[in-house]
Order: sequence, then C-alpha cells, then structure tokens
Amino acid sequence: MILVTGGAGYIGSHVCIALLDAGLDVVAVDNLSNSNKASLDRVQSICGRSLVFRLADIRDEETICEILRAFGVTAVIHLAGLKAVGDSNVRPMTYYENNVLGTMRLVSAMKRANVKTLVFSSSATVYGIPRYLPLDEKHPLDPTNPYGRTKLVIEEMLKDLCRSNDGWRICNLRYFNPVGAHESGLVGEDPLGVPSNLLPFVAQVAIGRREKLRIWGNDYDTPDGTGIRDFIHVIDLASGHLSALRQLRQPGLLTVNLGTGNGYSVLDVVRTFEAASGRSIPYEIGERRAGDVAVCYADPTFAKDALGWTSTRSLQQMCEDHWRWQLQNPNGYHGSKLPTVRERSRHLRRHG
Repeated sequence: MILVTGGAGYIGSHVCIALLDAGLDVVAVDNLSNSNKASLDRVQSICGRSLVFRLADIRDEETICEILRAFGVTAVIHLAGLKAVGDSNVRPMTYYENNVLGTMRLVSAMKRANVKTLVFSSSATVYGIPRYLPLDEKHPLDPTNPYGRTKLVIEEMLKDLCRSNDGWRICNLRYFNPVGAHESGLVGEDPLGVPSNLLPFVAQVAIGRREKLRIWGNDYDTPDGTGIRDFIHVIDLASGHLSALRQLRQPGLLTVNLGTGNGYSVLDVVRTFEAASGRSIPYEIGERRAGDVAVCYADPTFAKDALGWTSTRSLQQMCEDHWRWQLQNPNGYHGSKLPTVRERSRHLRRHG
C-alpha cells in the first residue's frame, strides 16, 4: 500500500492514476484545503480500481500514524503543501508551518510506523536565479521566495535524516512546471480563485472565465521578450514518481530533476494553446514581477541515468490535453458528475 499525501490535488490525482495503473494499492490523504475529492472519484473511474481516501492533515501526526499502521503502508509519496510563490511572499509563516512542520510530523509518523521509503515533491525553485543553463542537480541552491525556501529546508532535513544511518530510502524530485491533464479530460488542474500558474489562466481565458491574460514583462533577454520555462506534462511527471519509487531499493538519498530540457516562452504557450483550442487568447503586457527570472529549464540527464525516466509529451499535447479538460469541465470539479457507464467503458478500453 502506498500513501499519497495531497492525493486529491492536481499532481496527486495523476500520481494516484499512475500507481493504480501499475497495480499498486493506494491510500490518499488530503485536507481538501486546495483540492476536491471529486478528482479521486474520477481517478477510480478511469482506472477501474478503488483506492482508499482519508480526510486528514499531515500536521496531525497521530492520525497519519494510525493510517500508516492500519493500511500496512510500505512507502509514502509526499505531495501535500502550499505551493503559490506570490502567496508565500504574503504569508511566509503559513508556508513554513504547512510545508516544513507538516513534513516533520509526517516523517515522525513514518518513523513510528516503521515506514522508511519516501518520495518528496520538491521544486526547481530551490535553484533560484540560474547561474548557468540547463539546470542540473549540482547547480547552487539559492531560492528567491519563501515557498522555494520551505522546499530547500525540507530537502536539507531529509538529507540529515538519511545521514542518521537509519535505513531511510528517500528521493527528492525537483519539479519544473507541471501542466496538462489526463487525456480522458476527467482529471486536471482546478485552482481555487485566480490561477497563479500560466496554463490554467490561459485555459480560463479561452473558455471565457477570464477576460484576458496578463503577461508579466516582455523585455527579457529572450527571442520574444517573454520569460522562458520548462513545461512538463503532468502525466510524465506522475510516471517519474513511479520510477523513483521503483528505484528506492537501497538506503540513501536521490535528488532528481523532473523536466523536459526544453524551454518555451509565455508567448510560445499562448500561440500553442490558441492552435490547440481554436480560440483567441487576448493578453496585455504588465511590469515584470519581482523574483521572476528570464530563462529556466532543466538538464534531465540524471533522471534518465538514475531513474530510467524521460518525458515524452510535447507542448502541443500539453495544451491539447489541458484544453480537453477545461472544455469538458468549464467550472472545474464544481458541480461535476461522475462519467456515465458508457464513458467509463470507453476510458477503460483506452487505458486497459
């Protein structure tokens, strides 16, 4: 049994699909502060298999320990946490409490339950302003915002835990920019309030929920003046977690980038999404945001060497899959219904 914290969230729901499709049993834990349990109902419909859901907060050590013991959990994939860079600048202590303290209590519960295999959701924000490109795992670590600093503190904490020679098997996965949705259109990103990430905002403009996109700066030293990022399909990202889990056979610590190695500008994304959706994306140019960098993309070489993992999906597919999700779910999971028996059969045939 694999415990997935934050299992009802955007990345968590796709990780649950990857695990269930691989024949693994899953218990998903989520406090639903920024997610919707409907995602897990759809996960089970897609996979044709059941998972266990428990409403719980990772800061509740006793409850997490009880769950670990009750279901005979053998490994944890830890995705729970607050993740908005801008919000972290406004509420830094809330981020430290949720992300750092939450992880401390999760690890303490794992130790009590004798569960010592952990895949941790870290972030490329730990690198800060790139000193060279592409970013490999040896790049200096200097995050520029509280969110990134919480990820770095947790990484250092887990490094010290492994050095304690206590038999821990841990993998830190440094995500770049997850986008896209499950190809069925049933599971995708459903941010609460105004999206803080580019693609869901673009999709909401395309569907008519937002009037226009604001692009933060067009005077960067890039071909079209807008920032360049490494966008990775969430399905590829989810498969990286499965690869990491399979690789953790011996005690120790692995730290791995999950990115494509390709950089796309904001305007590249806008144009590709327009082509995928057949909709125009109006936008306006705003001032640069503090802390944003011009260019950031991964060196994914070590992921292939250490995990046998590579990304396979293009920006076009990322946009097509995200648009399918948005088109079928214009208001996200709000008021959503489970697919019909016919729809479920179609998805089972597709993925079976």
